[in-house]
Amino acid sequence: MKFPLPALALAAFLFAGPAAAQQSAPPPYGAPITLDLAKKIVTAAEAEAVKNNWQVSIAVIDSGGHLVMLQKLDNTQLVSIRVSEAKAKTALGFRLPTKMLEDAVTAGGAGTRLLALEEVAPFEGGFPIIVDGKIIGAIGVAGVFSSQDAQVARAGLAAIGNPSR
Repeated sequence: MKFPLPALALAAFLFAGPAAAQQSAPPPYGAPITLDLAKKIVTAAEAEAVKNNWQVSIAVIDSGGHLVMLQKLDNTQLVSIRVSEAKAKTALGFRLPTKMLEDAVTAGGAGTRLLALEEVAPFEGGFPIIVDGKIIGAIGVAGVFSSQDAQVARAGLAAIGNPSR
């Protein structure tokens, strides 16, 4: 996964400032997520979607941005496959939940610059997967309202005791 230098500079600009001085640095990248751990996350996320009768796609990528698992529930809109993976890659690349990027775009001003970046999905529903203080991958969910996508992703993360920010 490639994020051009201007994208990284923009991220630093958007999230730097007085608030950033009070926050700790984002977690570093770690070893790639294992298939077994990805399966646990996807199984729990799928259960949440099924419980709510939501048709979604669930993508889990490793710390290098490579797809580890993709689960598309029956009757899910096909575009959700690409969107779920894009949300995961965005969460991984920025080391942030995608809701934070959505909020930056919604606020306008400098945040709208995110819309000019290639391969960035500033929509709620993507989260880094953090284990032992390191980012080992990310999850992205797409197919219903963004807040519902996030609910499904959080259920997956909860299955491994991973708090979502």
